Amino acid sequence: MATDASPINPAGLARRLVQDGLLSEQRARTAQREAADRHQAFVQYLVEQKLLDSHSIAVAASEEFGVPLLDLAAVDLLNVPMDLVDTRLVQKHRALPLLRRGNRLFVAVSDPTHDQALDDIRFNTGLSASVILVEDDKLATAIHQVLQAQDTTLSDLIDADLGKAEGVQDDGGETIDTDSNVDDAPVVRYVNKILHDAINAEASDVHFEPYERSFRIRFRQDGVLHEIAHPPLSIASRLIARLKVMSRMNIAERRVPQDGRLKLKLGYAHDVDFRVNTLPTLYGEKVVLRILDSAGGNVGINKLGMDPEQQARFQRAITRPYGMILVTGPTGSGKTVTLYSALNLLNRTAVNISTVEDPVEIQVPGINQVSMNAKTGLTFAAALRAFLRQDPDIIMVGEIRDQETAEIAVKAAQTGHLVLSTLHTNDAPQSLTRLVNMGVAPFNIASSVLLIMAQRLARRLCLHCRAVETLPREALFEEGFSAQEIDEGLTLYKAVGCERCTEGYKGRIGLFQVVEVSEAMGRTIMEGGHSLDLARQAAQEGFLDLRQSGLQKVKEGLTSLLELNRVTRD
Repeated sequence: MATDASPINPAGLARRLVQDGLLSEQRARTAQREAADRHQAFVQYLVEQKLLDSHSIAVAASEEFGVPLLDLAAVDLLNVPMDLVDTRLVQKHRALPLLRRGNRLFVAVSDPTHDQALDDIRFNTGLSASVILVEDDKLATAIHQVLQAQDTTLSDLIDADLGKAEGVQDDGGETIDTDSNVDDAPVVRYVNKILHDAINAEASDVHFEPYERSFRIRFRQDGVLHEIAHPPLSIASRLIARLKVMSRMNIAERRVPQDGRLKLKLGYAHDVDFRVNTLPTLYGEKVVLRILDSAGGNVGINKLGMDPEQQARFQRAITRPYGMILVTGPTGSGKTVTLYSALNLLNRTAVNISTVEDPVEIQVPGINQVSMNAKTGLTFAAALRAFLRQDPDIIMVGEIRDQETAEIAVKAAQTGHLVLSTLHTNDAPQSLTRLVNMGVAPFNIASSVLLIMAQRLARRLCLHCRAVETLPREALFEEGFSAQEIDEGLTLYKAVGCERCTEGYKGRIGLFQVVEVSEAMGRTIMEGGHSLDLARQAAQEGFLDLRQSGLQKVKEGLTSLLELNRVTRD
């Protein structure tokens, strides 16, 4: 062990927090277990889940373990000895070297029980290591700032003359680089920096986009694209080539779209997969990477954002022995996470769960997962037919796209299986008419579908900088609030923006329309009712639509009216 103290029992900090009245004993045990399941430091878990603030944890840890507490604001980050420690270790263990004195390296950590961090740093540097305790949020900010300063900058890339190699024309008139060494260290470092930055920014997608006179990189954060960088157009081909090599694509093929996949290792047992697609455009290949972080599939049902009544309906439906549950919404609305939150709850030794997706985005032990491959004939329908010969209890179909898949899924739901799937429709009532339009008999729909849930993802207001918004009574009424709600008093908030968020928002929250298919709704379906008839019936039975669900989130101060209008208004 690199420190002078004896190894610290991981339960010690939790025990201290309970003794100080900061956590209940039950919540502390649950937090330790969930942090271990996520392979995450206990302190980091507490802060990210907003169970405690960083300062309270740091003070308790300092007193419990006798470790000095330092304010990172007093440290000159430009002079930290980053050349001594591999940056991958800094990111992996959330540990920042601060000072070297002789053979001893002082390392800033927010969790003094994280012995593995110091062991790895000692092995990597050959130095003894001592703990300096700091607040977790300040540590994360400091690491980000230091790594930004250490990483390759755009000017470094320009100086490396990466874009000045001469090329020749191929038969199609496209310039091919004759000196395309895609393993150039500056290019490698820059691409790695972009990918790490995307993960740290909690982006869902990364876009590399070439144009006639420019080249830009954008992140999709909380559902909205933001420009991140403008590398020189002269190095665009090398950046794209590097991504294609990493994704095991054919770098010589630039005329047709290609699909690939790459994996980035962030730490012990935490890998992040990227689904990669290239598309030939007028001015070169555009590359889009979808970040598939399996940790996203561990979201509990109670954290999706449903109100208690909606959650009760959903849980009631997924515990039924057979029938169909449909989740609808546009691409990127969180449908897969919702389905996997249900599958995680149902995943037991006693049941056989099989899924087919295009592709598998979240990998879960204990579930038999199949990636669709149309080139080999492994379609959704083919996989479904095979599942029915595999003694299934629960089946999840990534998407119902055609009549054949829809009919097999409905028959499976009618013959003793619980079937979960998605559709691309605007709301729950439209899903039922969509199945009819696909050619499924109305009787089969009414007898098999248990519940339909439409959803959207709205950006969550940053609690650190949101500000009260005052609107006239007429405007509130037009937005959908009732006269009673307005008279009782509404406190609405708007986005402002600070260093802890992006344009006033941090994270996202779900808006849901959860509709159980009742007997009355089944009769409407069999009588040939259209989506408007079904919507009226759903309203009569008290089911909130997406707009009403969103207004509840606005009243609770979780999102803004502007954001609600963005995701629910046509």
